[in-house]
Amino acid sequence: MLSVIIATRDSERPLVPTLAALVPGATAGLISEVIIADAGSRDETAVVADVAGCNFLLIEGPGGRRLKAAAAAARAPWLLFLEPGTLLDAPWIGEARRFIGEPVSAQRAAVFRRGTASPSALREAWALLAGAVWAQPSPEQGLLIAKAFYQTLGGHAEHAADTEREFIRRLGRRRMVTLATKAFFSRQDA
Repeated sequence: MLSVIIATRDSERPLVPTLAALVPGATAGLISEVIIADAGSRDETAVVADVAGCNFLLIEGPGGRRLKAAAAAARAPWLLFLEPGTLLDAPWIGEARRFIGEPVSAQRAAVFRRGTASPSALREAWALLAGAVWAQPSPEQGLLIAKAFYQTLGGHAEHAADTEREFIRRLGRRRMVTLATKAFFSRQDA
């Protein structure tokens, strides 16, 4: 039903918790494969991917080329793009299923709500307001999109300075849904 795509480069440490957070989605039958699109890591990213049972693709070139190639190789009709270090909150599985099941979703994409490390009611309200009014969704929030819709849009631009943000801008706010489930992002240096 869903192929998860993660672009990596020396991402061994942040990749471990991201993959661990996906295990419930795999056991629930939502995730059919995880594809690691690697740029030639010199750390143990390939070992982590192998131990976790991921499909590991070594793809030379810019991030856009890696993401596009991984999407083309994906077997599932839905794609979930994640960054190493992104952790999805527990209810993401049910919410992703609901989004995928809506007929209108075939021409839309979804991101998860930004999670904060120390939630307070005021901070949470401010994050919601800022996200609704000013901020574009970011790659750290993940991106859930039908593979056919992704291909119709031309996929990630190969040579954009920030290919993931450029793709989100091209999608536009009208074709984006923010799911209630939170995505927490933590950069871990190798």
